[in-house]
Amino acid sequence: MSDSNAKSASRGERRSGFQVGRILGFPLRLSVSWVFMSLLITVLYANRLGEILHLDGAARYLAGLGFVACLLLSVLLHELGHALTARHYGIGVKGITLDLLGGYTEFEHDSPRPGVELATALAGPAVSALLGIGSVIATVLLPNGTVVDQLAFQLALCNIIVAVYNALPGWPLDGGRALRAAVWGIKGDRDAGLLVAGWSGRIVAVATVLVAVWLYFAGWYDVIGVVFGLFVAFSIWQGAAGAVMTARVRSRYPLIDPVRLARPLFTVPAGTSLAEATRRAAEAGHTDSVLGVADPDGKLIALVVPEAAAAVPDQRRPWITVETLARGIDAVATIPSSARGADVVKLLRGDPATPYLVVDGENVVGVLTVMDVVQVLDPAALKAAS
Repeated sequence: MSDSNAKSASRGERRSGFQVGRILGFPLRLSVSWVFMSLLITVLYANRLGEILHLDGAARYLAGLGFVACLLLSVLLHELGHALTARHYGIGVKGITLDLLGGYTEFEHDSPRPGVELATALAGPAVSALLGIGSVIATVLLPNGTVVDQLAFQLALCNIIVAVYNALPGWPLDGGRALRAAVWGIKGDRDAGLLVAGWSGRIVAVATVLVAVWLYFAGWYDVIGVVFGLFVAFSIWQGAAGAVMTARVRSRYPLIDPVRLARPLFTVPAGTSLAEATRRAAEAGHTDSVLGVADPDGKLIALVVPEAAAAVPDQRRPWITVETLARGIDAVATIPSSARGADVVKLLRGDPATPYLVVDGENVVGVLTVMDVVQVLDPAALKAAS
C-alpha cells in the first residue's frame, strides 16, 4: 500500500515503529504490531504444518518462522515496487514501514500527473502478482508433501490475495489510488478522484465484512480469520472516510480569500486596559475586530491574541493592559493578500495557534486566524466543537 504524505487523507503523518535500517536508500521501519502478528502467524502456521506434514515441535516452529520471513520479504518487495516507481518519476520517498496490515510507503508529495499516480499505485500489486505466479510455478515443480512445497503454496496464496485485494478500487488500497488517478485523468480534478475513491473504499470495507462472515459460516474461516477481516475492514473504512472528508474540504479551497475573511484591525495605544480597548472598538463599530497595540508614534508594535483576550474574566479586564495579551509584531507571521486557497492553508499550518496579518505590501489589510478558515472549510465541524 502506498501513502502520499501530501494527501494524508487517511492517516496524515503515518510514521510509526522503529527504524531497522535502509534498503536501496529508503529508510525501513518495522511496526511493533508486525512483531506481534509475526508471532501469531508463526504459531498458527506451525500448527497447520504439524497437522499436514506431521512435523515435531521444533521443526514445525522453524518452518513457521521461515514462512514469516518469506512473507516479510514479499511485503517488502511489494512496497519497494511503489518506492522504486516513485523514485523513477522524481517523487521523494520518506520511507517504508511494515505493520500489522502489511506495510505502506510514504511519499513526500503527491504525484504530478494521473499517469504517474496510476503507475506508482499499481507497481506494488504487480510485484505481488509476479511473486504469486513464481510461487505457483515453484509449487508445481517441487515434490509434494515437503516443507518447501507447503511454503511455496502458502506464499502463492498470500501474494495472489494481496495482489487482488490491493487492486480493488477503494481508498486507501492501491486500487483506490489507481481509481483516483483514472477519475483525475478523465475530469482533470484530483480531488474529485479522491472523493470517488473514498466512497468506493467504503463499499470495499462493507464487502470485506460480508465476505469474512460468509467465509466463517462456510467453514473457510475460523474466529481469528473473521476478527482479522473485521480489523481490515475497519481500517479501510477509516481511510475511506478520511478521503471523503479531505476531498470535501479541498473542494472549498477556492472560497478561501484572506482579504474577504480577514477581521479588521483596531489599534489602541500601549497601556490601554482590555476593558477600555474593547469599549473603544465597540463604540467605533468594530466589535469583531482584533486589537492591535501601537507605540506613541502610532506604529503597530504588537497584536493581541484573540483567544488570550477572550479568556480574561470581565472583572479582570479593567486591570489588564492589552500589551500583556499581545505578541510582538516581529513574531507575527504574514499572509500576502494575493494568496488563495491551498497556499493560505499551507501558510496557516506553520503556526495554527496564532493570528496572521494579511498584508498588501506594507499595508495591513486585516487579521486572519485558523478558525476563520475552518469556518469556511468545515463549518459543521466547528459548530460541533463549540
